[in-house]
Amino acid sequence: MNTQQIESLLKSVAGGEVSVEEALRRLRNLPFEDMGFAKVDHHRAIRCGFPEVIFCPGKTTEQVRAIFRGLAGRGGNILATRAERSVYDAVAVDFPAAGYHELARAITLRQTDSPEPAGHIAIVAAGTSDLSVAEEARVTAEIMDQHVTTHYDVGVAGLHRLLAESRALQSANVIVVVAGMEGALASVVGGLVAVPVIAVPTSVGYGASFGGLAALLSMLNSCASSVSVVNIDNGFSGGYIAAMINRQAGAKKSP
Repeated sequence: MNTQQIESLLKSVAGGEVSVEEALRRLRNLPFEDMGFAKVDHHRAIRCGFPEVIFCPGKTTEQVRAIFRGLAGRGGNILATRAERSVYDAVAVDFPAAGYHELARAITLRQTDSPEPAGHIAIVAAGTSDLSVAEEARVTAEIMDQHVTTHYDVGVAGLHRLLAESRALQSANVIVVVAGMEGALASVVGGLVAVPVIAVPTSVGYGASFGGLAALLSMLNSCASSVSVVNIDNGFSGGYIAAMINRQAGAKKSP
């Protein structure tokens, strides 16, 4: 239950449309619901602007399904990350409207209308091998009601491909750059734009890339002052932070 839903509920109580007892029933599991194996945080949307996200690895299919039901029952949009197709199939039994994003390995359920966002997020990926992480960032930002443009396969090995996108990138409020190998793309993008750049290193690369460590260290040592870095393969955090930045940028531009 988000802030708008609580406000609507309180107005319904004040207007006599909902009884005090019914309102208490709906609010009873706030701030969290104890399921025994998990304590689902139903206040997350109020505090942070988006409901708790389900990280699927390490959880059984039934645990994911139960948490998904608990979160969806509050009426917000739902995101489950790193989900296998079999997990989605189980969730879809309860929620046929849920969608599965194969490349991102994410399950989403939209239950609220998406407001018209102010501005947009650009997601840039170095190569096709980086797309699963880039798509996780895109799906995350979009379920958080943000407009996203994608600019894929524009790595520094063919710099003209990136430069052809420079005007579009300069119009974004925030940019997520996803790259493996040596991770140089984030610094190059940072030198082209006047907005925050969130760098996401990936575990893509040959032996000396050390599972993404080389890209991570390159991004941390970026000479572009606008670049900040999240962990290896963490497209979710890249998309989430970008959504928060774009939301704040839009709020400042609103009258």
